[in-house]
Parts: sequence; C-alpha cells; structure tokens
Amino acid sequence: MDFQLSDDQRALRSGMRDLLGAVFDRDRLRAAVDRGGALDRALWRELGAAGFFALRLPEEAGGVGLGLPEAVLLFEEAGRALLPGPLVATHLAAGRVKGAAEGEAVVTAVDGELPVAHLAEADAVLMGAETLTGEALRAFVAAARPVRSMDPLTPLHRVAGRAAATEAYRAYPGALRHEGALLTAAEQLGSAARTTETAVQHAGDREQFGSPIGSFQAVKHLCADMLARTEPARAAVYAAAVTGDPVEIAAAKLLADEAAVHNARDCLQIHGGMGFTWEADVHLHLKRAWLRSASLLDRAGAEELLAAGLGAARPGPGGPAAPGRRPVEAGGGG
Repeated sequence: MDFQLSDDQRALRSGMRDLLGAVFDRDRLRAAVDRGGALDRALWRELGAAGFFALRLPEEAGGVGLGLPEAVLLFEEAGRALLPGPLVATHLAAGRVKGAAEGEAVVTAVDGELPVAHLAEADAVLMGAETLTGEALRAFVAAARPVRSMDPLTPLHRVAGRAAATEAYRAYPGALRHEGALLTAAEQLGSAARTTETAVQHAGDREQFGSPIGSFQAVKHLCADMLARTEPARAAVYAAAVTGDPVEIAAAKLLADEAAVHNARDCLQIHGGMGFTWEADVHLHLKRAWLRSASLLDRAGAEELLAAGLGAARPGPGGPAAPGRRPVEAGGGG
C-alpha cells in the first residue's frame, strides 16, 4: 500500500497552509492571545467557506466529499498554526448541527470530567448522542463556571452535575470518538513539526562564541531527537487515517502527544532564556500540547486500548480468533 501523498493531497495541504498564513498570521495569533482566546467569527466563517468543516460531507449535502486522510492534513496545518477554537467538535458536527459545516455555528463538546473549551461562545454543545442548543444550551452554560486555563487561547468552563460526572456523557459516540482522537493527534503532529522547524531555524541564527549554536553537539542532538519523534508520529497518524483502526489511532495519539509535548520542551530549551518569555510563541505550543494530550484519548486510555489490542488475537483474513479472546472493535464511547 502506498502511503505517499497524492498530488491532490499535497495541493490541499499547501492551500490550507497558504490560507492560514493569510488569515491567521503571527500578528493575529498574538491578538487572539491578547483577547483571551475569544473566537474570531469572521475567521471561523473563512474556514467554513474553505471547506474545513464540511470536508467529509458528501457533495450532495454541500460538502467536499473527501475522507479522513484529507481531514488529517488540514488539522495538521491547523495545529502548526496554533489555530484556536473547537475545531474537532465543529468538524464532527457538520451535517448534524445547523451552520457547523459553513462555519456559521461554533460547536464544542463535553468530554467526561474535563473542562469544556469555548463554552461561552458555543452555539451548540455535543454530549454523547445529545446536542444542546437554544434554552437547554443557555441553562447548561449558566450552570457552568469559568476556570483558569493553562492555554491563553483556550478558555475553559467546568461543568457541574451529571455531564461532568457521568461516563455516558462523552463528546462523541462510537467511531466518532476515534475520529476525534485522530484529528486531535493530527493537530499535535502539526505542532510538533512547527516547533522542530522553529528550533532548527533558531539554532542556525543564534550565535555563541562566534559560532551558530546549531554547531554544538548538544543542540544537534536535541534537534535530531525532535525530528526522530515527529516523523514516526507522522507515519502513525497518516496510516491510522487510512485504516481507521481504533488500536492504530490509539498508537498515533500516543506518539503525536509525546512528539508535541517533548518537542515544545526541547524547542524552549534551544531558545534558552528567550524561550520562557511571553513574547516568544514556544510556550503557546507547549501549553496547547498539554491540553490536547488530555483530551478525547489521554495516555492512560490509549495505553489501555493498545494493551487490549495486543491481548486480543489478530487473525489473518478468514482466520478464527483465539479461544476466549475478542478482537478490539471500534464501537463504544470510551
């Protein structure tokens, strides 16, 4: 099987990178930080017009008619640009919530006991098979309280009562949950790639003792380690997008989370004292990576899914499962 990107896929990725460079450059990123992560509705509609949310809807339903591998490419670019907002929830709500596909509606989601992102600005909230809008949404928001977020681009609310405490109120039922985890992994992959590029560029520009710091062996090793984390994560994310297998998605999420978090840390170290400052963007990648690593499929959940996959028999085509062992399935909300 050929996992190389097609010309159309490369053009799709390049087009999204160009779009985000035009509508969400560094000045707009810092402006979003200054306003506390409040969503730019005009930007949201731009994404809708570009087909970001309707990418996987069939053409007869007003979508683009592409698949999960193409969606992964767009979310990778979103992660690279640190694009804020409940992108995964709105993408998965396209065709389910009015206005989501066009970017006219902002859709967020409840994910177990985790705080809810961008709740105050949401037009709809996904809670398992239920979607809150109108009066139900307003009552839900009124019962929530804002909490301090480590990521200045992601305002959070703690939800009281049954939605926060009950496992049944997961954001997405069944296969949608695995798709959401994979799209989150794609965002992590984009962030990991971006911090690698940033670190290498800084190592080439910054000089100490008359030489670029990138010529020092310790810095070379850090940059090499960043690339060595990013590329296996890329292969895992792209492969999981093709197969859609829950176990492979769990592996991709683990690798992408590790790459995003550790690459941001190494990037910060390569930047030295400047990396710790508010004016640098490195800390924004680290904080967002921390948040994403806990969402949808955290480390413990991914490891459990992988362990179950290893414990289950993986028969060849037409082969029976081992006695007492059941293959892992995509269903279920966990």
